[in-house]
Amino acid sequence: MASRFWPHFAAGFDFCAALLASCHALLHKRDTRAATLWIGVVWLLPVFGPILYLVMGVNRIRRRAIKLAVHGTLGRPVPENLGEPEPVGSEHLRLLARVVSRVIPQPLTTGNNITPLVNGDEAFPAMLAAIDAAQKSVSLCSYIFDNDASGRQFVAALQRAVERGLEVRVLIDAAGARYSWPPIGRRLRHAKIPHAKFLPASVFTPWRVATINLRNHRKVLVLDGQTAFTGGMNIRHGNMLSENPKSPVQDLHFLVEGPTVTQLQEAFANDWAFATGEILESYIWFPEVRECGEVIARTIPDGPDGDFDNLRLTLQAALAEAQTSVKIVTPYFLPEIALVSALNLAALRGVRVDIILPACNNLPFVQWASRAMWWQVLQRGCHVWLTPPPFDHSKLMIVDDHWVLLGSANWDARSLRLNFELNVECYGREFARDMAEKIISRKLKGAREVTLSEVDGRSYPVKLRDATARLFSPYL
Repeated sequence: MASRFWPHFAAGFDFCAALLASCHALLHKRDTRAATLWIGVVWLLPVFGPILYLVMGVNRIRRRAIKLAVHGTLGRPVPENLGEPEPVGSEHLRLLARVVSRVIPQPLTTGNNITPLVNGDEAFPAMLAAIDAAQKSVSLCSYIFDNDASGRQFVAALQRAVERGLEVRVLIDAAGARYSWPPIGRRLRHAKIPHAKFLPASVFTPWRVATINLRNHRKVLVLDGQTAFTGGMNIRHGNMLSENPKSPVQDLHFLVEGPTVTQLQEAFANDWAFATGEILESYIWFPEVRECGEVIARTIPDGPDGDFDNLRLTLQAALAEAQTSVKIVTPYFLPEIALVSALNLAALRGVRVDIILPACNNLPFVQWASRAMWWQVLQRGCHVWLTPPPFDHSKLMIVDDHWVLLGSANWDARSLRLNFELNVECYGREFARDMAEKIISRKLKGAREVTLSEVDGRSYPVKLRDATARLFSPYL
């Protein structure tokens, strides 16, 4: 008897699932094209359509920042000219700062010192030495933490910190932890280092499948609440170019000192509380932080939660206020149409726009999709440059040689819609010019400029391949 009715039960279940998925898409998808596409998928693919929407279409979670008992920082009020020597030239910077202040709650802080660290050759020794020098606490968040030569060095340093009696917390993204096998978690457990995975999910845990596409892409290390490292660098041996690794990767990280360290620690504490339920708010995590430099800065957390759209609005505001130059370094360039329009409008206003990308990408499919849209910025006057191998994973943006954005985010839909990202905006002409000279100019010296005729001259099969890849750009 039951065998006669199960097809009806299955059909009824599929109808209800498709109806619920359609209602969710109608209510939560901002892009009408995306909503229409997903509704078509859930109705045209019985059973699999609603499951696919649950896995890839639900890109928000309910999470709000906790209120932390953070000790005050000792700093001066932010100057009205934002460090610009000429008051007349600072008006557009004040407008930019005002927009970002309305987007995110974190205030601008004065008295920061920020030092670039190129590749793992500079970053890893500095980070390991800082862990060994820490006296009270160590907090580390990384998207990828490989079980390789470099990863084992970090485990050893963290273990020494635990043995000295320090409070240590390590947070690794659940997907990033699987980039090496066996995962580094086994070594962390053996070393008795407190650690957790961020949003563990798989198809075998249906109650967590809706978050399988949401990843913590942040990278931050905070020592004693006084010193921090952040940027785009994962913990993997490929960043140690001097040791000729099998898969070399260029990258960029930063040493941060000053009041902005407290904001970076707040970002870690919120992620740790979300992952484990433990609240970090004592003095060892949030001591008073004194000024030690001239850079004005603040963190910009972004993610598919209460911080949604923070980075996108910041980028659009920066491009709208640019007057002379925009320099962008990113490994993955797949911006949505609004950012493409903002780049083109800046170029049409006479702003010099340079977009620096790797010539050889670690993800060929992403490279194809990116190349399919280069014409959209080239035809309006933007300049696209390709840097030679090895693959360059660096992320940096400089506007008018005064405003700098550094951190973990790429120029793609995954960073702007799906990932939890952590960036820092910086105001200061000396720092910006230093970044332009030490980072941007050096990359441009060996780079090759892409022309519109070159992009248009691709063969028909290559154009078709690239255009097909671009259809999947929201999920690359």
